[in-house]
Amino acid sequence: MLSLTEELRAAGDAARPCAPRRAALALLIGSLCAGSVHAEISDTIHPFIQTTFAYDDNLLRLSEFPGQIPDLSDTSRTVQGGFLFERPVGRQLFTGYAKLSHVTFNRFTELDYNGKDALVDWAWQLGNRWQGHLGTSYLETLAPFTDTNSDQRNLRTQRHHYADATWLFHPNWQVRAGFSRFMADYELPAQQINNRTEDATELGLDYLATSGSKVGIQLRQLKSNYQFKGNPLLGLPDNDYTQDEIKANVLWLVSGPTKLSFLGGWVRRTHPQSVSGGSSSGANGRLIGDWIATGKLRFNAALWREFQVVEGGIVGSSLNKGASVAGFWTATAKVALNAQIRREKRDFSTINGFSALSGLSDSSTSSSLGLTYTPLNNIQLELDAFRDRRSGNPIVGSNTYRAKGVSFSANVQF
Repeated sequence: MLSLTEELRAAGDAARPCAPRRAALALLIGSLCAGSVHAEISDTIHPFIQTTFAYDDNLLRLSEFPGQIPDLSDTSRTVQGGFLFERPVGRQLFTGYAKLSHVTFNRFTELDYNGKDALVDWAWQLGNRWQGHLGTSYLETLAPFTDTNSDQRNLRTQRHHYADATWLFHPNWQVRAGFSRFMADYELPAQQINNRTEDATELGLDYLATSGSKVGIQLRQLKSNYQFKGNPLLGLPDNDYTQDEIKANVLWLVSGPTKLSFLGGWVRRTHPQSVSGGSSSGANGRLIGDWIATGKLRFNAALWREFQVVEGGIVGSSLNKGASVAGFWTATAKVALNAQIRREKRDFSTINGFSALSGLSDSSTSSSLGLTYTPLNNIQLELDAFRDRRSGNPIVGSNTYRAKGVSFSANVQF
């Protein structure tokens, strides 16, 4: 099951990513390198370049009004260059990446931007009983338009700093602790209401079965501090919060090809500046299942009920309930297919200090299909298509929209 720092190290849209950073790096290195060692400059540094052409028929994720069919489509080109590195030093392992990107749009040229993405991770080990991670990451990219009503460029800068440690004090027992800080800043003045810092502290105790399964308990506190404060007395929502969690942490190796992981329990979110001192509490959790059907076919499914940040201009958080299913098929040594469908409902009644939002929600469905072709060990071609749909709620600034698109990318490692 994911630890605190593993969740926050993952790259993604979310304000708090949820996949292990080290696993993400391994996946990225594997996809870029495709098993090639002869093309590497060294055993440590793996440079690459990538270009992507994309089409989106509703780039700004705006609603369609009756009698109007605005042309919101556009094509874009992304050129990326960078390197990944992996360097073992004794029992220590240093990994990371750095890349720069240049993105240009055909019609909405005012959105053109240069992106930056970097991460450094130290997987440390001390003796046979102590291990952990220490690292930092930086991401500067165009913020999504899903919760805004704007056609202006809005670069979002995200920074993560994290540290954790695990002590194996018994062959079957371990205790772990971690701390992380997440910071988000927005370029567009209208979106700077979302500028914030989130500090998370975690403490856990796990029992390790000889089978490889794990069961434990996890305590976590998350404090979010927004740069611009709301004022409930003036009808502005209070976005600052403190979230306390007590959850079960379970990893069950059902059989060789089947694995279940669960992190869930009770969560209380308190808004200290709320007029009533209000809070939201209840069950929160995420269940993930992995099944390897054959040597070439595997599936992943997830269910979740979690508090999440809303990066819009009116509300700051929601209670999200959703499910996803994904399949991955390695058809041949050079051809792979993947497909995913995802559905989620957001309940905005969790907002405190803004009673007018009580009972409001939206729901969205997304699906994607991808084809990957590796003609040579150091060259990878990928074709992807997606379709998104949302039934929004204009009171909270959530648009009702449909969007679909396709992209083609080519990656070369030297």
